[in-house]
Amino acid sequence: MIKSATSGHEALMKPLVLAPGPGALPSSESADGSSAAGKTRLRWLVDTHHDFVWRSLRRLGVAPADVDDAAQHVFVTAARKLASIRAGAERSFLFQTALRVAADRRKKQRRNLEVDAIDSEQPPADVAPAGEDLLDLRRAREKLDRILDAMSLELRAVFVLFELDQMTMAEIAELLELPAGTVASRLRRARIEFRERVEAGRQAGPDAAWRGARKTKKEVGRE
Repeated sequence: MIKSATSGHEALMKPLVLAPGPGALPSSESADGSSAAGKTRLRWLVDTHHDFVWRSLRRLGVAPADVDDAAQHVFVTAARKLASIRAGAERSFLFQTALRVAADRRKKQRRNLEVDAIDSEQPPADVAPAGEDLLDLRRAREKLDRILDAMSLELRAVFVLFELDQMTMAEIAELLELPAGTVASRLRRARIEFRERVEAGRQAGPDAAWRGARKTKKEVGRE
């Protein structure tokens, strides 16, 4: 339901490799022995895992407008710690870094969630009948986002990796460096919570904010 990145890798590589300061590539001493080797490995990380990192950040609750910046943050962190990333464990390192970045972003976003939720439920003033399906799809996606936002990050991570990325529990356990039993337990709890929230939404019916918005517009039209 949540699409992958549309931005190119070159735009991401430029600040990582060329810019001085905190976001710069590690020195030759810390980049596997040479600056050239570090640049090559970093480019491989971006080319291979950029879409996965971008998609994961979005599914972990980072707002669409912030995903590109958050993805850059993940790869800047990878650039700084390049020499300590074990060969074969790159994807795990990037995802766990994405988890921490997403947690920080969600804390900053939380105070705006209530306002954003109300605004997102208000359809345009003039919605053509031909656009009803598109509007329904948009609202369904926004409701999915809100259900996932209500989950703890540890449950959400396992849920999206299994249900949306269609990874096996063994792959998730390796990615998160967790015992298989812990992954299975979290997935079970996440599924229960997801179903409960979906059912609660069905019983509640149309959101009050959206119904209120429609009523207000009708009343205004009669005045």
